[in-house]
Formats: sequence, structure tokens, C-alpha cells
Amino acid sequence: MPATPPPLSPLTWDGDAAGLICGYVFEPAGAQPVRDLDLDGARQWLEAHGAPGSESPGAFLWLHFNLSHAPARAWLERHAPLPHSFHEALRETQPSTRVERADDLLLAVINDVHFDFGFEPSDISTLWVAVGPRLAITARARPLRSVDALRTAVRAGRAPQSSTELFEQLMRAQADALVGIVRSVTARIDSVEDALLAGRLDQQRARLGGLRRVLVRLQRLLAPEPAALFRLLHKPPAWMGEADAQGLRDASEEFSVVLRDMGGLQERIKLLQEEIAASVQEDNNRSLFVLTVVTVLALPINILAGLFGMNVGGIPLADAPHGFWVVVGIVASFTAVAAWIAFRKK
Repeated sequence: MPATPPPLSPLTWDGDAAGLICGYVFEPAGAQPVRDLDLDGARQWLEAHGAPGSESPGAFLWLHFNLSHAPARAWLERHAPLPHSFHEALRETQPSTRVERADDLLLAVINDVHFDFGFEPSDISTLWVAVGPRLAITARARPLRSVDALRTAVRAGRAPQSSTELFEQLMRAQADALVGIVRSVTARIDSVEDALLAGRLDQQRARLGGLRRVLVRLQRLLAPEPAALFRLLHKPPAWMGEADAQGLRDASEEFSVVLRDMGGLQERIKLLQEEIAASVQEDNNRSLFVLTVVTVLALPINILAGLFGMNVGGIPLADAPHGFWVVVGIVASFTAVAAWIAFRKK
């Protein structure tokens, strides 16, 4: 009986001393399509993969690094055949989203949400990707949701047949993560809308503002990805097959659909914010009207109290036995007239 393939190593978050989180060799023509590698195995594979007959023709290597480990960048510079532009992108303090060609490799600097995404604008980090015909490198500084979903899919047996298909699966995993965020935001907006219809406006403006900031930041950081990839795929690298290029185009279209859904949610949030602002303005106008009416109704008694409170001689009705009730009648009459004037337009 054939030997059972060794199990893949357990998932890790931070990787080894050099920051390698996971390393896999994909051999489509082999008996074991996915083979786990450590740093030494990855270095040996990189040194020998160009030798004739060293690996099966369709084999490629995927290495995923944690850049919070300082030796990770030094290992990549020493052992990985990557263009200088990739290492420059790793050193950027504020990397810009882009997908471009670099020395016949596909270089991508994209953004992804954190694994523990909490709907905060800061829960978004950068993922660096380099894809060649026989090598795929991904690197991040924080645990990201999409690339972890890709690792889980690989371990579940859904092994890609090429490095381009690996990048396509990463794009689709990112789109799936965004779909989950859109659904969660939609549910939160529905609850805010129900509270608005019920007249409960407490904290609703703050909730909508936070959701809108998250969506705006996500769309601003992710929107350039499909356009940049479409431009690149007009003239794909020579090693990229037409089927792989078409798969990337389809993944970009799915990604664009999710971004349009996010734009629609932003418009819905904007309308709800305007409706809440109008409701608050109406309440303020109602309160101001009540305050004005009270001020107008109290005006006659305040005027008479000021006049009769002056300590001078000649105050009328000072010696009259029914002077108090006469003054009360005068105040009541003026108050009734003021009330009629105040409520006439109402």
C-alpha cells in the first residue's frame, strides 16, 4: 500500500524566527499536490528549482512571511529572487495600492482587513504580494483575514494549479471577506433604520458616522485594485496562461461588484444621516417654539411686576381694596392676547 502523505504542519500566527508563517510547494503532477516546507526546505527549493528535472514542470512555491519579525526582510533579500522594487515597497512607510509588472513578475501592494476586524477605520493593513511563474511571496505585518482564508483553503485540499491561480484565490478570498463586511454593515444599518422609525435617535448618528468612515476608508484603499489589475491584464506576462488571466479578470469583476455595493451603502448611510439631522432640527425648532411661547406669555406679568415694583410714589391702585385682583385681570388679559398672537400662525 502507498504511504500516507505526512500531514501539514499546524497553523501558526507569527511564524518562526525569520518570520515564515507558512511555506508550501504545489506539485500538480505529483502524488501529493501540497507539500509543507520550513525555511531550510524553502531555501533549498529556491536554490534548486531552476535545475533541469529538479521539480515537476508545474510546481511552484508559496511563502508567507510576517514582517513584524526583523529577519524576514533580510531572508527575502538574501534568498528570494525578487526585484528591487518589491524590497523598496516593503520599506515604504505609507505604501500606495498598486498592481504592476516588475522584472516579468506580478507585484501587488494591496490592503486587507485585520483578522479580528472590529469595524474601526484603523483595522486595515497592507499585504505585499509577488507572483512569478514558479514563486509566490506574500508578506504582512498584522494578521489579515483574506490571506488566512487562503491558507485554510490550501490546507483543506483546494490547492491552486499555478501561482496565478493562487493570486486569483487570494483576490476572491478578499472579495468574500468584503461581502461579509457589507452584510454585517447592512444589518447594522437596518437596526439603525428601525430605531429611527421608532423614534429612538440616541447614539444613532455616532453609529452611522463610524460605519461610514469604515466604508469610505475601505473603498478608498481597495478601489484602485481592480482598475490596476485590469490595466495589467491587457498585456499579461508571457508565462501567464490565458485561462489564468481570465480567472484574474473574473475575480476583479467580483471585487468591483463588492466595491459598488459598498458605495451604495455609503449613499444609504448618507440619506439616513440627513434624515436624522432633519429630525433633530425639527425637535430643536419645536423646543425653540415652546421656549418662545413661554417667554411671550410671561412678558405681561414681568412688565407689570417691574412697573409696580418700583419704590416710588403715585403707584396706581395702591390704596384700592380690590387692586390686586384688578392687576391680576390686567395681566390675564394681556397674557391671553399674547397667547392668541403666539398661537395664531400655529
